[in-house]
Amino acid sequence: MFEYLKKSLLTGVGLALRSKNEIEDLAKEFAQKSKMSQDEARDFLQECQQKYEEARTGFDKKVEKTIEKIMLKLELPSKSDIKKLNDRIDDLTKKLSDHP
Repeated sequence: MFEYLKKSLLTGVGLALRSKNEIEDLAKEFAQKSKMSQDEARDFLQECQQKYEEARTGFDKKVEKTIEKIMLKLELPSKSDIKKLNDRIDDLTKKLSDHP
């Protein structure tokens, strides 16, 4: 039962959507209620923090990919596309101003 509850607490998006402090508070409360030793509680808290970071990073990457797909479908120029165009405009402007 303990392992099941532990895994439930550490799962994906739910973990990623909570704040780091909230996760730490939940882990501490869980450690106290399950009467873990200090070493077990410390290890559990570290595991929660690590899983939080992994879940948050994974969630961020998924959001980023989704946004990229939307931009491609909408055919919106990327920041690098706009920079390239600006660079070309600057080059052409310079060439025009160099020739009387």
